[in-house]
Amino acid sequence: MNSKVIAGRIIHPGNCKGPILYTEVPLLIYGGIDVSTGIILEEGHPLQGECIQDKILVFPRAKGSTVGSYTLLQVKANHQAPMAIINEHCEPIIATGVIMARIPCIDEIDIKRLKHANQLEIKEGNIMYC
Repeated sequence: MNSKVIAGRIIHPGNCKGPILYTEVPLLIYGGIDVSTGIILEEGHPLQGECIQDKILVFPRAKGSTVGSYTLLQVKANHQAPMAIINEHCEPIIATGVIMARIPCIDEIDIKRLKHANQLEIKEGNIMYC
């Protein structure tokens, strides 16, 4: 198996390995994720109906209200959070949320390189994939 490594900017540190949940479409956090189930509710989004729990969530950036930061904290408190978040651009909505919820997060990543990956490993700010 020939793995590849991408280095990114660490927003919140952490190591994990798990399945990927990928989209090239910005994601609505506040109102777009059910905090009690981790299910993506955003109407018409390619990931609508998918669960973020225990996945490495890969998307370009968030959209919507800054209350999205609190949404990430709520999903973590309800044990429905993703293992990690990877973004092209991590704006304040995500940065504040992952820091409060202690969810590993890396940005400045060309996420299209991860489109066909099934599983990722995050270790010391590097993303390993096959």
